[in-house]
Amino acid sequence: MANVPVETREEMLACIPSLRAFATSLTGTRDRADDLVQEALMKAWANIGRFKTGTNMRAWLFVILRNAFYSSCRKTKREVPDPDGRYSDTLAEHPGQTAHLDFEDFRDALAQLPEDQREALVLIGASGFSYEEAAEICGCAVGTVKSRVNRARNRLAEILSVVSAGEYGPDQSIQAAVSMSSVSTVKLSAME
Repeated sequence: MANVPVETREEMLACIPSLRAFATSLTGTRDRADDLVQEALMKAWANIGRFKTGTNMRAWLFVILRNAFYSSCRKTKREVPDPDGRYSDTLAEHPGQTAHLDFEDFRDALAQLPEDQREALVLIGASGFSYEEAAEICGCAVGTVKSRVNRARNRLAEILSVVSAGEYGPDQSIQAAVSMSSVSTVKLSAME
């Protein structure tokens, strides 16, 4: 910014003490105030081409400082204090691609069921009807619907190669990664 007039630079420098006082009144601490002043001056310097010579430099800098302060306040509202990383260690999200593939496998397996079993399973499992309501819709006895749902569930488990309820949810590699991260967290907290 060699083309910035010397007067403009000197005017900026002259505003620093009042900027520090204003920043201290906003933040309550000198360290944070100094950081805020530095941030405001850097933003002002980066946008010095927007400053119109002859206008009020002090007011322009105060607006920049005030906006920087409120932007940081909005940002910190969304942040969670986590100095030792324990909160972030509890956060885990399973990758979405395996869920999509699992759903595709489920849809294919569901399509392989006999129509009466698929109908009973969808009415009970997906639509939330009671066995009595499903029996009325299908025009058969309640016991028949229960039998169809049971056979459909068993056949789905067979088609999908599901042996136990623990196999539902994330696959074994994801479960291993999650359990390893919790084991290392326990080890780290034991070392503290």
